[in-house]
Amino acid sequence: MNGPMKLYIKYMVSIRCKMVVKAALDQLGLHYGTIELGEVEVREALTPEQLDQIGAAILKSGLELLDDKKAVLIEKIKNIIVEMIHYSDEKPTVNFSEFLSEKLGNNYTYLANLFSISCGTTIEHFIIAHKMEKVKELLLYDELNLTEISYKLNYSSVAHLSNQFKRVTGLTPTFFKQMKQFRKRIALEDV
Repeated sequence: MNGPMKLYIKYMVSIRCKMVVKAALDQLGLHYGTIELGEVEVREALTPEQLDQIGAAILKSGLELLDDKKAVLIEKIKNIIVEMIHYSDEKPTVNFSEFLSEKLGNNYTYLANLFSISCGTTIEHFIIAHKMEKVKELLLYDELNLTEISYKLNYSSVAHLSNQFKRVTGLTPTFFKQMKQFRKRIALEDV
């Protein structure tokens, strides 16, 4: 392969994962641009042996090099969602299906069908699951109230967020927060 190339990486969802990929590339003396969630641009042509070495190095940390176009596209969908929910304070100005279509240059129906067939869940359910994890995290940090959390995660109302949280976790956000405080008290009593 000639010139710069992009590598697509499965299960790359955190800053720790970025560090693993960076270390693998550094070890091989490769030059690269920015490392995003799920992808990295390497500035030189890679031999099949180098690709194998990168693949083996990152596999130790549970990451995987992708080469199938559909697998790459699914990973991109997941990474855009994770990035938007967990790492970005910017709220998309269009609805999420349009946002995803624009970002990936594909029809949303095609993306949604591909995702459902490959992952056994819908894009919508994947988004909701990540939003609920983010809500839990924000409730545990205790810096934002429920109104602020619902605004931050683009919910139309606190009621909508609360209903979705209860449907997914079986608990109300308030009860979830109280459980955390209760666990802290128990832990203190054990000291």
